[in-house]
This record gives sequence, structure tokens and C-alpha cells, in this order.
Amino acid sequence: MTPAGPLADVGAVLPVLGSTGSGAQALELLVGHQRGRRLLVLRALLDAVRTAPAGALPEGTAERVLGDWRLLERAERADPAAARRVVHYPLTGAWAERSLRSLALAGGAPRAARALPHLGALAASAAARAGLRFSSEVPVRDGLLTLPTLGGYRTPKPSGTLRVDGDGNRLWLRPDADQPRRAVEVRRGADGVWRSAAPGWRPIQALWPDEDRPGGRPVLIDDADPYREEGGEGGRAGNPYGLAAAGRLTDEDRVRWRTAWREAQPWLRLGDGNRAREVAALLDCFVPLAGAGSAQYSATLGDAFGALLSSTPMGGLKMAAALVHELQHTKLLALAEVTALHTADDTARYWAPWRQDPRPFDGVFQGAYAHLALAGFHLDVALAATVPAQRETAWAAHCRCRLQVEAVLPQLLGSNRLTPQGRTLVNSMATYHTRLGRHTPPEGHLARATAYVETARVIWRRRHL
Repeated sequence: MTPAGPLADVGAVLPVLGSTGSGAQALELLVGHQRGRRLLVLRALLDAVRTAPAGALPEGTAERVLGDWRLLERAERADPAAARRVVHYPLTGAWAERSLRSLALAGGAPRAARALPHLGALAASAAARAGLRFSSEVPVRDGLLTLPTLGGYRTPKPSGTLRVDGDGNRLWLRPDADQPRRAVEVRRGADGVWRSAAPGWRPIQALWPDEDRPGGRPVLIDDADPYREEGGEGGRAGNPYGLAAAGRLTDEDRVRWRTAWREAQPWLRLGDGNRAREVAALLDCFVPLAGAGSAQYSATLGDAFGALLSSTPMGGLKMAAALVHELQHTKLLALAEVTALHTADDTARYWAPWRQDPRPFDGVFQGAYAHLALAGFHLDVALAATVPAQRETAWAAHCRCRLQVEAVLPQLLGSNRLTPQGRTLVNSMATYHTRLGRHTPPEGHLARATAYVETARVIWRRRHL
């Protein structure tokens, strides 16, 4: 596996990204860079295992990692697209980044040793997708064997490994090596979902852009991967709400996810349809959150490009808005890895009207970018909605987001911490914000939004100045 080819000139895409859009060239830049980085991280992880000091890792660890790597390479030779679906899966990134950091830290080898067997699960999943005949030992963690992108199997065995045999479109999970007839059979369906009659198997659900005509690359609802709660450390990476990742989704939950997804598609296609194209290019999986109650939450996983944490969606329009919001964070995080946008430190000192706590400069930058996109989205909804209540709600959301961005744009535009690339991006954001202001909302909406933002400013000053 080798990194992606040369990337497009970042300067050419900054203006369109600054207007919260993208286009084919920008998406190729961001996705290509992330995929190239993923391959470099995996190669660095393999090299770190090979060169680990004697005794740092348990005996046999390096040999097992190399064997799993060879199976992964076999899968890529047989079916590159199938292997890359696993290699570039967002939660593979969470595992790889975490494992590499552990190996690099003093005293981190024991933690890395616990994580490294997951490569066996990745290799088995890639081999299964590629239709190989293979046999592999896959780790069991807390009683669950996970095959990334395929599903998980609940076994009485709390830890250790479980043998997985593959042959074409079938897998056999062998909980008891001495009782081969007790193997659990898992089959790949015509829709690409792997199913089993065994009660312990939980397939990963797939959402298709057109649910009536499945095709292309689906977005997965991952309630099984062991690294879905370990997407990163600090900043927006990870789960800011303190909500645990959901366990196995109920049938009712699955229906709500599918219904919201289907209802979100027309809203994402508003305007020139670019939002729907961004979802298709940037989103690989949802990680469901548990315990959200009547509220809806979403967040972006920093180490897992293409993953989105979300509570059970409360309707298609809210899901579409969450996708617009979070994919802006995805784009800006990816862009910041291509080119530096600012040189500010992480000190939390700035006011942002969408938060009650002081924010670092990057947090204001990220929030302004996401809220600017939401202002555009809600404007499109307000102009397209035929239901009066829906239209009024959209106008209110548009005005609130637009004025929130207006309140912080001066500190972004006036910052001496912006790099030339960051300044180009912020200038384009300001231009787009001005363009949004050419639309006059119904009477009362701007006044209420102004009062909302100013009240947030007063409360923040009383608490923090």
C-alpha cells in the first residue's frame, strides 16, 4: 500500500472552501491527503513494531502483527477497493493513531500491546470483503468479537482470540475450536450487509443515498467497533457531551435512523446539491450515542476522519442540519492538516456566542465556519419550505447563526495570527457572510436574533471578565 499521489494546489480551493462550499477539486484534496496520511500512519506503526526494543512487547506480538499485515496485503492485491474500505474506515484511523502514540510514549508499550491484535480483525474484514479463502485469529474484547465494517459477535468468551475462516461470501466464526460443527455462519447479502441466523451476531447497518435503490458506497451505523469511543484526545476530537456510545441498536432505533436519513436527503440536495455531494465524499459512518433523551447531539471525531458521533436523530431536517454542521468541522480539520491556517495557541480566552465557556482561537475559527454554513443551509430551507411553521423556524435559525458569525468575524479578520492561507479563507468567509445578508428575513427575526446574541455576550462578560 502506497500513499496517494500529488495533491491539488491548496490555494486554488481556499476561496470556495471559505464560502463553506467544496467542489470536486477541494474534496479530492482533503480526502486524498487523509488517505495518504492513513497509509503513512499504518506504515509507521508497522515499522515501530518491527523496531521495538527487545522485551518492550510480549513475545510473538511482532510476528503476529506481520502475519496480519500480510493478510491485509493479500486482500489489497485481490480487491483493492474492498481492502481500502477497511483501511480507510474512520475507526481504523482511531485505532492506528492511538496505537502509534502508545508505542511512541515512554511506558506506553503495554497499552500498545493490548491494541495491536486489532490489526487481525481489520485484516480478516478486508479479506472477507475481498472474497479470499483465509483463516485468522481475531481478538475478543469484553466478550465481543468485532469485524470492522461487517459486524460483531457476542461470545461467552470474555477475551483472547476466536478463529475466523472465510471463503468467498461466507465466514465461519469458531467459538470452540474443538467443536467445528458449532461454527457460526455469516453470509454477505446482495446489499453488502453481512448477516447470520445466530442470535449473537450483530450486523452493521448500512444507509444508502437512495434507500429504494441501494448502490454505491453506503454510510454505516457502527454500534460494534471497539474504537468508536476512542477517536482522539482533546479539542473537538472525542465526545464533548459525556454520552457513551450506544450498545446494540434496537429495531425501533434502526427505523428512526433510516427514516431520518431518507427524509434528510431532499434537504441536503437544496441549492446546487453540493451538501449531498459532501456527505457522499466525506461521511463513512455514524457512531450512535446513548442516553441523549429528548435532545439531539452530534460531534466530529478528530482521529477518525469520516466518522460522526450522533444521538438518535429527531427527524430528517435536524439530521441534515447536523450533517452540514459537523462536515464543516471535518473539512476544516482536514484542511488544517494540509496547510497551517493560524499560529494561535490553545489558550481559552475568546468569546463565542454559541458557547458559555471561553474558547481558544481555533475553537472560534471552527465554530464560525460551521455556523456560517448553517446560516446558508437554513436560508435555503427558509426559501424552499412550504410549511409555514417550518419556514419560520428556518428563518429564525438562519438569523441566529448569521448574527453569531457576524459577532466573531471581526476578531478573526483582525487577528495577526492568521497565515496567508488562513487569511484567504477568512476573507472568503466574510464575503460569503455579506452575500447571505442580502436576503431580508420576515419582520422581527433579525431583532430577536440580535437580542439573543447580545444577551449571550452580556452573560459571558459577567462570568469571565
